[in-house]
Amino acid sequence: MLKKDRFREFVAYFSSHNPDAKTELHYSNAFELLVAVILSAQCTDKRINQITPKLFERFPDPETLAASSVEEVFTYIRSVSYPNNKAKHLVGMAKMLLEKFDGVIPSDINDLQKLPGVGRKTANVIASVVYDAPAIAVDTHVFRVANRIGLTNNAKTPLAVEKQLVQYLPKNTLAVAHHWLILHGRYICVARRPKCEECPITYLCKYYEKVYLKGEKRISE
Repeated sequence: MLKKDRFREFVAYFSSHNPDAKTELHYSNAFELLVAVILSAQCTDKRINQITPKLFERFPDPETLAASSVEEVFTYIRSVSYPNNKAKHLVGMAKMLLEKFDGVIPSDINDLQKLPGVGRKTANVIASVVYDAPAIAVDTHVFRVANRIGLTNNAKTPLAVEKQLVQYLPKNTLAVAHHWLILHGRYICVARRPKCEECPITYLCKYYEKVYLKGEKRISE
């Protein structure tokens, strides 16, 4: 199967079976999504959803968060990974939003990355989800699944994966493809032992061909 055919089959399957895939983080506005995504780094969405209701109730906007202290924010997020650093990032992010962006979440990926705690992945999430920008965020799930099933070739970094996905995916599918890959990696194509016996896209997967169909005609690049 040629790379372009693999991408076509990937888009065709998920467009039919999960056309409206969305993040599993709970939020009601752009500010809450930004906070949740910053908190979700190296932590599960389930854990983040457990702590954000009280966090959002106490800090519903950049103004209240900026006026707080790192110590207070920590008390609300102590159960997530790296709570000390994330508390500092959240307060710093809120202050910068007010000082440099008039409290409005910027749409530009470069501007977003100026905010404390916001790397390229988080910036791409906000740009694509909030502003419908043609961007795709690469987290550990996206990185693993894209390389494993053969959408990307020998991509060693998240940026390399991002560039290959942007090159081959139709622009109008980039945002939703992020969620297709995340959800597939979270529930089917898991890290240690992918659930190939449950996977609906083995017919386009290079990993499945290599592991389960070894000895048959190899998929071409």
